[in-house]
Amino acid sequence: MKKIKWGIIGCGNIANKFAADLSLFNDAELHAVASRSEDKAKQFASKHDARLAYNSYNALFNDSEIDIIYIATPHYSHAQLSIEAMEHGKHVLCEKPLGINKKEAQQMIDTSKKTNCFFMEALWTRFNPVFVEVLKRINDGEIGEVNYINADFAFLSNHALESRVFNLDLAGGALLDIGIYPVFLSYAILGIPESINARALFKKETGADIQTSMLFNYKKASAILYCGFTSHSDMTVRISGTEGQIHIHDRWHQADRFSIIKDDHTELIELTKTGLGYSHEIEECHKCLNDHKIESDLWSHQNSLDLISQLDSVREKIGLTYPMED
Repeated sequence: MKKIKWGIIGCGNIANKFAADLSLFNDAELHAVASRSEDKAKQFASKHDARLAYNSYNALFNDSEIDIIYIATPHYSHAQLSIEAMEHGKHVLCEKPLGINKKEAQQMIDTSKKTNCFFMEALWTRFNPVFVEVLKRINDGEIGEVNYINADFAFLSNHALESRVFNLDLAGGALLDIGIYPVFLSYAILGIPESINARALFKKETGADIQTSMLFNYKKASAILYCGFTSHSDMTVRISGTEGQIHIHDRWHQADRFSIIKDDHTELIELTKTGLGYSHEIEECHKCLNDHKIESDLWSHQNSLDLISQLDSVREKIGLTYPMED
């Protein structure tokens, strides 16, 4: 069996979880990792049995053995690193959000088409077995016509002011970091809204959004969405239709169970994730590479453009720009 050789850029928390799930695949090998910190790269490589550790991203780009690179750096660097990787002939799985705005996302997708390299946003929830099954049940009409969604993503953050969470120079803030999840959910079920209303509260010291409330208006439906760093929530999604409801239980973006409520009867459905849940997007990448595709049918380039366009619209409503956009 010819193994797909992965490289990882960025050695933070999400990259560690991703690498743990990558080790579950017989047809994958973590060939190399890269960080600007040599010690961090070596520690990560040792922990996850990577063959090589680089202290520069260019060294990883120029490694001829790597097939695909997972980019897990802060938001502001996604576009530059993805484009450089593809220009070096590497396929790319880039952490969400794809870029900080639609302009960046379009440049990344254009590069994918120009280089004929596979490129996908690492929106792992899209491939979660529970989410796949919920979407199937909705599309099959199990709860009738969906007319209301309530979804949030919130937790109490104790991060330092200079961290990527609150640092506007790193495109920090709640919306791009966690607000992308409820916006994605509403888009996956209801499509593109006819109009968007939004309000936000900001971190006084840095200007990053710390609470953003959104109302997405559709022709026959509404979605109330929220993200925030100021308090915890129960992280349960409620989807209401003309013939019933679906609740995706906490934490919904990585859930292993959901309920269908119809005629005062509740049915609980439990589905098992493989590993921590990143394995399902890895499996999709392998499938696309083996089929010589440059995008996924389940989460396409257009899907990513639609999603970032909605996030751009929310930012316009709340008056949020990032320094690198000036």
